Amino acid sequence: MQVQSTAIADIDYTPEHGKLFVTFNDGDEYVYVGVPERVSAAFLRAPSKGRFFQRVIRDRYPYNRV
Repeated sequence: MQVQSTAIADIDYTPEHGKLFVTFNDGDEYVYVGVPERVSAAFLRAPSKGRFFQRVIRDRYPYNRV
């Protein structure tokens, strides 16, 4: 889902695998594993996607560059 953010372009989530896909405005895409659905939903609702990402997701879940 495309989002309005100065840092993040797109957020996608697959609940059956707990995978959160984040595409940044520079085109880099990462997948974060083991992310609860409630965290993904809060990320989408957050007024500042970049700030939420920094505080709640970054360095808290295993990830890989896609």
